[in-house]
Amino acid sequence: MKHSEKTPLVEKKVLIPFILITSLFALWGFANAVTDPMVQAFKKVLELSNSEAAWVQTAFYGGYFCMALPAAMFMRKYSYKVGILIGLGLYATGALLFYPAAQTESFVFFCLGLYILTFGLAFLETAANPYALAMGAKETATQRLNLAQAFNPVGLILGLIVAQQVVLKNLQSDDVENFSALDEASKLLIRTSDLMVIRNPYVILGLIITAVFIIFLVSKMPQSKDSGSMPKIGKTFAVLIKNKKYVFGVLAQIFHTGCLIMCWTYIYQYAEAIGINNVTAGYYQMAAFILFTIGRAIGTYLLRFISSGKLLMYFAIFGGLFTVGAIFIHGIVGLYSLVGISFFMSLMFPTIYGISLGDLTEEQTKVGSAGLIMAIVGGATLPKIQALIIDIGGNGVADTSILGVSEINFSFVLPLLSFIYIGWYGLNVFKKYEVKKIKS
Repeated sequence: MKHSEKTPLVEKKVLIPFILITSLFALWGFANAVTDPMVQAFKKVLELSNSEAAWVQTAFYGGYFCMALPAAMFMRKYSYKVGILIGLGLYATGALLFYPAAQTESFVFFCLGLYILTFGLAFLETAANPYALAMGAKETATQRLNLAQAFNPVGLILGLIVAQQVVLKNLQSDDVENFSALDEASKLLIRTSDLMVIRNPYVILGLIITAVFIIFLVSKMPQSKDSGSMPKIGKTFAVLIKNKKYVFGVLAQIFHTGCLIMCWTYIYQYAEAIGINNVTAGYYQMAAFILFTIGRAIGTYLLRFISSGKLLMYFAIFGGLFTVGAIFIHGIVGLYSLVGISFFMSLMFPTIYGISLGDLTEEQTKVGSAGLIMAIVGGATLPKIQALIIDIGGNGVADTSILGVSEINFSFVLPLLSFIYIGWYGLNVFKKYEVKKIKS
């Protein structure tokens, strides 16, 4: 640990490129945060069930899953910069598709826009995460990635502010006590207006991403592509599949991403069950994002003194305890517990990422990175399963009780199971890999 204190996280010669790379972490954080409240917005505006509205997250995180491996295959031959440019181009295209989607008032079209947008995010994350790891000494790689990821919550907070102040506050359907009871002509007018409100931040975002594309295009970035002949992709896969730390890390990332999206998306439904409206619920999500930001900063600092696996285990244990509170404590205290979970999720993505790729070659890292980005599919599948649990008693959020608690409370058993697995993974990494390094 003393050695890592003497080694600079980022050398001066790559400081500007590193700053540009960290800006990308904020940009995809913005996309994540502005999309979470859209589940509740589309549910109200288009009169969808919880499970139907969950297609927003399925489309969003499904795009990651489908494009991560093609992105990694592309970057085996080309530089990270080229991958970033393609990612920004797809990101802008998907966001701008919200304009025709709003004109046609098609939910499927909106989901298609999100799907293409996340094709771009898959390219960006597949490139930016390993790029940040590579911009310095290997022993400080996990710390460096945590530092870059610390800018992700900045985007999250800005995205939530836009979602809350620009979208949720201006939805006419949310001001009507019983929107479904209105006549079709009134609903049509409100629906058209509300879909325009949902459209605007994405279109503006698409224009901003286009500007960022131009900045990266004219900027000189350090090259980090493989030199010489590359091993066959099959050999790389064979090596990765045999690497238990990597394989279990991919599973941990699946559970972590699902856990993150469930705790952030369904904070609105949890609040609804105790009589809190969407705009006020947005303030609770803001508190969760602030705690997430603080947790990321504290976790990055603690990694100087505590090994990655052990710290991951500690955060998972406390995250699980707060989840138990969210399940079994009814009312505002349960909501506080749900908000508090975000502090302990903050460390997980970059730490699991750094642990999983820590001992790999550059070629293995590029392909392995795709597996970890594909693990974001947990954000597409687990929230969908949670929505089905919430719909057990009907389209409401507290229509029935399961094991003595409402269906919305019980649905957070899925994040609890996720924390149990992540805690086990952290303990396993510490015992099998990190203890040996400490002794040596």
